[in-house]
Order: sequence, then structure tokens, then C-alpha cells
Amino acid sequence: MKYMLLIHPAPDADPNDFGCTPADWMAFDKAVHEAGIFVSGESLQDIVTATTVRVGQTGERTITDGPFAETRELLGGYYVIDVPNLDVALDWAARCPGSRGGGGVEVRPVADYPQG
Repeated sequence: MKYMLLIHPAPDADPNDFGCTPADWMAFDKAVHEAGIFVSGESLQDIVTATTVRVGQTGERTITDGPFAETRELLGGYYVIDVPNLDVALDWAARCPGSRGGGGVEVRPVADYPQG
């Protein structure tokens, strides 16, 4: 089953210190690939690069520089992994460097809709 690991650094974290090093991320990335469970994943650019689009009931677009105003947690990136069950996904999330330093990794199953 596919699970998305959404990586949320601590909201008040120093952007230069998320409780882990680049080497920690490289080791985790290597482990996910070597285990054969990697489906996809990306690190996201800084939140100041975000653009938010909202479409009103009459179809008008409102485009705002930045993330949703209500955002309290940052999204730093994600992994999609293919593992047998939630327990295994949780084990991988606990190994993720993003779960350290006050951050968290949200684990969500990927919906599997029939094609056609």
C-alpha cells in the first residue's frame, strides 16, 4: 500500500537547523531507495516562494503570494513509499530526519481509485 510521509519542521525552527544534518537526509534517502519502497519524493523550496490560488463561486481567481494565511505548520517536503501496512509506514516515518527537532511526519494512505 502507498503512504505519503508529509514532513513538517517545527514552526519555530531555525531554518538552518532542523535537528538533523544533510548527511542524515542522504542516509534516509539511501535507505528508502535500497529497501525498494521509494515511489516518489521531493523537498520543497522555502515557504516564501508559495503562491495560493482560490476560485470563487462565480469562477473569479484570487492569487496571493505566499501560503494560506491560516497555515500554522510548514510543509518541507514529502516521500511516497510503498509498504505492506501502516505499521511499517510508521516505522519509516520515525526513521525520517524530519521527525526530529520538534518536527513531525504525517503519514497518510494514498487513495487508490479505479481507472476508467
